[in-house]
Amino acid sequence: MEAAASVTTDLTTCPICCEVFDVPKSLPCLHTFCLKCLQGCFNDKRPRDKVPCPVCRKEFQIPPDGLDGLQHNFFIQQLVDVRKASSEEFGEVPCEGCSEEGESDSDTIPKATTYCVDCNLKLCEQCSKPHSHRRMKGGAHQVKPLGTEVEQEVIKLRGSSCDKHKDKQVELYCHDCNQNICLMCSAVKHRNHNSVEIPEAADNFRSRIDDDDKTILSAVNALHGQTGEAKQDAGEFRNKVENVRKLVLATGDQIKSTVDKQISDILEELVLVTTESDKQEESVLERYQLALMSMESFHTYSRELLDKGRPSDITRA
Repeated sequence: MEAAASVTTDLTTCPICCEVFDVPKSLPCLHTFCLKCLQGCFNDKRPRDKVPCPVCRKEFQIPPDGLDGLQHNFFIQQLVDVRKASSEEFGEVPCEGCSEEGESDSDTIPKATTYCVDCNLKLCEQCSKPHSHRRMKGGAHQVKPLGTEVEQEVIKLRGSSCDKHKDKQVELYCHDCNQNICLMCSAVKHRNHNSVEIPEAADNFRSRIDDDDKTILSAVNALHGQTGEAKQDAGEFRNKVENVRKLVLATGDQIKSTVDKQISDILEELVLVTTESDKQEESVLERYQLALMSMESFHTYSRELLDKGRPSDITRA
């Protein structure tokens, strides 16, 4: 449980502000950041400008409609919602239902004891009663007691709402539009589109993601090997340079009286060669490290998605 909570915390923390994601946006390199953090980093840039990822430095183009147009990371957003629902994260909190009704004194607002999965609200016992009633729009909501297991309950029970119809759950995946849709969307805007049930589409995507992940993992292992070889080559090169330096110094001791100038020139050239080699080594290792960070990030994201994500999470991703 502690390990799962740690993974959730890591995945829901923005690498720029080190806080819980606020409107998480994904870049083409798969790194995710708060929208406000990206806006702060690129406040002097315009749409269609090319800018580097704050983590791996891989360039991407700002969408025509600005940073708002970047892909919203729905999977991370759900993990953020789950984390916010956890009592371990927030401890005792006031009832959000009473707060919305205009209670001014926070001391008079009762403490939340339940969590409505459908509304994403922490409620007191009195406010939770209407949510669990069958006469609620769409039927009774899923109301769970706040406790150490609420995070797991939310992961298991929380459905995916349709982007267009918030009171409907997505049930189909439209291959023509590459999006999850509800039955109402299917009947209206996707009537003649190629749509299948989400679990069927997820099975297909799961296999493809798994294949991609295996390819990435293989590349990660290969790069680990190449990094080791690069370090070994650099060490051997330094040894050779050191041996040459010693040889030059030994030769210089024998004929120092006549070739002091030549020895000085050779030593200077060796220093330049060593410096250039170190720069090249640093550049190679940096590229390997950036590639490793990108692919390991994709691997971690893929495993988390495959292990914990629901079919709708997979199809959204």
